[in-house]
Amino acid sequence: MSSARFCASCGASLDAAARFCHRCGTAADGSSTAAPRATTAPRTAGSLLPWTIAGIAVLSLVAFVAGQNFRKAPPAAPAPNAPFAGGAQGGTPGRAPDISQMGPEERADRLFQRVMTYVAEGKADSVQFFSPMAIQSMLALAPLDAHRRYDLGLLGMVSGDAAMARAQADSILMTTPDHLLGLILAMRTAGMQLDTLAKNRHAARLAAVVDRERAKNLTEYIDHGPDIDAALRESRGGASAPVPAPR
Repeated sequence: MSSARFCASCGASLDAAARFCHRCGTAADGSSTAAPRATTAPRTAGSLLPWTIAGIAVLSLVAFVAGQNFRKAPPAAPAPNAPFAGGAQGGTPGRAPDISQMGPEERADRLFQRVMTYVAEGKADSVQFFSPMAIQSMLALAPLDAHRRYDLGLLGMVSGDAAMARAQADSILMTTPDHLLGLILAMRTAGMQLDTLAKNRHAARLAAVVDRERAKNLTEYIDHGPDIDAALRESRGGASAPVPAPR
């Protein structure tokens, strides 16, 4: 029997030691004929936090982010004859972007978009499956500016790593104490950690400085404008979007 390995999602030839497909990012474990599966390891309480704790507007957050055509990146050229079934849990048929041909920034952006789209679609298993790849791709861009730290913090939130998300918020605020994205991340991660006092403190600060900060017209404020609006509603006690249960 041939020892050749092929990606079950896009059909690309895989190296013997490959853990993920270099073309579309799908996991390479299993036989060449079996579709890759999302991890089946039991979820910990931490991994379920973004899906279950009331008050964290994860759904509205990622719906805004996923719909923003993040950083206005042009679509990647589709790989020839590479059908894409939507990753670990399936999805809309299409063409798999060849991430092996992308630069580090575009690769990080594509994986970020992919994870956020899965969250918006309620595909918890796919979020857990692809988040580590997206996080590593983002870390590879170090040193990170506030915009990238915020995006890394979002990945931490949706994958259940509140400590990592909070670390990104602290790093942003250490340099720029009134940065809106840092305050939003700090407010939401405090909510994930059930620290009501810290959450209220960051929410009050966000409401107090938002007009002055937005007047700076920073690129990250423009790109994440809808998310800032959603966070302001949260900070003022507005209703957050319903959070999907784990699938």
